[in-house]
Amino acid sequence: MAAPRGYVALHLHAHLPFVRHPEYEDFLEEDWLYEAITETYLPLLRVFDRATDEGIPFRISLTMSPPLVAMLRDDLLMGRYARRLDQLCELAEKEIHRTRHDPAFHGLAHHYRDEFFDLRRLFHDRYHRDLVGAFRRLEEAGRLELLTCGATHGFLPLMQQHPEAVRAQVAVAATHHRRHFGKDPAGIWLPECGYFPGVEEVLAEQNIRYFFVDTHGVTDATPRPRHGVYAPLYTPSGPAAFARDPESSLQVWSAESGYPGDAEYREFYRDIGWDLDLDYVKPYVQPTGARKNVGIKYFRITGKTPDKEPYSPRRASERAASHAGNFMYNRERQIEHLAGSMGGTRPIVVSPYDAELYGHWWYEGPQFIDFLIRKVAFDQEVFKLATPGDYLRENPEQQLATPPLSSWGAGGYAAVWLDGTNDWIYRHLHKAAERMIALANDIRQPTPLERRALDQAARELLLAQSSDWAFIMKTGTMVEYAIRRTKEHVLRFTRLHDQLRARQLDEGWLHSVEAKDNIFPEIDHTVYRSR
Repeated sequence: MAAPRGYVALHLHAHLPFVRHPEYEDFLEEDWLYEAITETYLPLLRVFDRATDEGIPFRISLTMSPPLVAMLRDDLLMGRYARRLDQLCELAEKEIHRTRHDPAFHGLAHHYRDEFFDLRRLFHDRYHRDLVGAFRRLEEAGRLELLTCGATHGFLPLMQQHPEAVRAQVAVAATHHRRHFGKDPAGIWLPECGYFPGVEEVLAEQNIRYFFVDTHGVTDATPRPRHGVYAPLYTPSGPAAFARDPESSLQVWSAESGYPGDAEYREFYRDIGWDLDLDYVKPYVQPTGARKNVGIKYFRITGKTPDKEPYSPRRASERAASHAGNFMYNRERQIEHLAGSMGGTRPIVVSPYDAELYGHWWYEGPQFIDFLIRKVAFDQEVFKLATPGDYLRENPEQQLATPPLSSWGAGGYAAVWLDGTNDWIYRHLHKAAERMIALANDIRQPTPLERRALDQAARELLLAQSSDWAFIMKTGTMVEYAIRRTKEHVLRFTRLHDQLRARQLDEGWLHSVEAKDNIFPEIDHTVYRSR
């Protein structure tokens, strides 16, 4: 390609809260991970690797949050996922038999059987159960740029009264990223795009070059940006702020007009785990017999009607190709317009999405990305796919400004994570952070057992700070679990704190919580020491 007139940065934010329950043989919330692997992470890896093998040039940035990386590298969880994949293959075989006299669904049963068998082959034979290593190889091949996140996706603006807690979320994440990917993270996805002035100082300490904010995080910066959201801003401490482009986001995210709502696409909410006789699906739902999604869905969206028509993978694939072409066309026109009005500065259109949208919520999403990267490579010469890191290397001179406190989500200023449904958690999180900082400052020469307890206290605090729990309380889904997790981690932290202060550690109990909450084996509690 000749010199492009601009860039499109497609960013996927891959994150799930840390859910691991070795004390149970089967745990419902672990399904969040298993569904994401089957429907998002393996399909995306298949798209990226196939394009790489075929020499298709593309560049995409991807967050691999520390909790997600930890779960994908956990032998217990990967063993459980392997069994889950075997169950899917078994159920798909049964579906071929059950639908043998039903022409509307028999072909679909074969579709799912072929899909699950292929995913099982990829998981075991190509990736050897190591999806983190697969993503790392794609970065080393020059196709992906991998970012980190907060250590446990903690919402940083609501921690700023304790700078040590903010520093711990960032430093633990960066250390974890280096351990698994062998290099500094180029950028960071601030959890929930939660920014406050000054957080860039902590990012700079970890050699993090850029971060993302929502649209108003740049448009309302001081001084006002010359080029709106179509060029980054350097913050006073150095790291650059990239803002979400509302136009390209709306084409995908919008519940009314976004691509995923097209009538030809697969209907998420019709799953045979709910539709078929309980006796038939009982081996594949919860051990109690309670129903759940099992991953086989036979209907398309059809429209705003309860009467759904059978799903056609062929027609849905054709629609995904059409939408990819439409997305590319709109970015061409958008960048041509911007390039003519930015005085020689080449624009960048930043399009960030939750990775789980692609495949889990929007079944055809990975196909859309596959079509898009191929069309961009061969069917246009206006822009190129680039990462924010690429843009900064090619366009190093940018405006200096300070974004305001902001987030994404309803309201744009943290309201999702601080309202009447979840505000009760913060008095406990602030007290725990205060106590953790005091422990790190006061116990300067811990015994080996005390060091283990201090490190575990740091883990429990980080896990309690996960923004996922406040988000779940706000949205009203799985609220009981979110409350339970918050209370459990705060209570474990408090017990460790009291034992450390009394110099009376219960080693047997400490061993048990280390085994349950085993994230960040490399953690060093001294990250909480005041400067």
